[in-house]
Amino acid sequence: MAGSLADLDFCYLTTTGRVSNTPHRIEIWFAMHEETVYLMSGGRDRSDWVRNLMVDSEVTLEIGDRKRTTRARILEPDTEEDALARRLLVEKYTGRGGGDLTSWGRTSLPVAIGWPGGTSYTSLV
Repeated sequence: MAGSLADLDFCYLTTTGRVSNTPHRIEIWFAMHEETVYLMSGGRDRSDWVRNLMVDSEVTLEIGDRKRTTRARILEPDTEEDALARRLLVEKYTGRGGGDLTSWGRTSLPVAIGWPGGTSYTSLV
């Protein structure tokens, strides 16, 4: 069964603890565009995963049956990429049980993660 990684509901992000130096894995909403995965932190830079990647930008990202070690970066505010990330995430999750995402889309902190190689995959299931 072929599909698009971009259509999956969640990805898994593993950062390295800024104090503990141990892996921290979270399940999180995501959106893809070309070779970039976008995440948003409702807690902005107060979220542990964001604080962790601010110290060490190397992360492991799992989407479907794909897993990659890559780099994350916080997007500059009020840029085209910042607006793209917000739009993609709000559009993807509106109507998927996320409720009204207007405030979340406007106030969250967007993060970009490199995902070279495109968005297609073949399910092993």
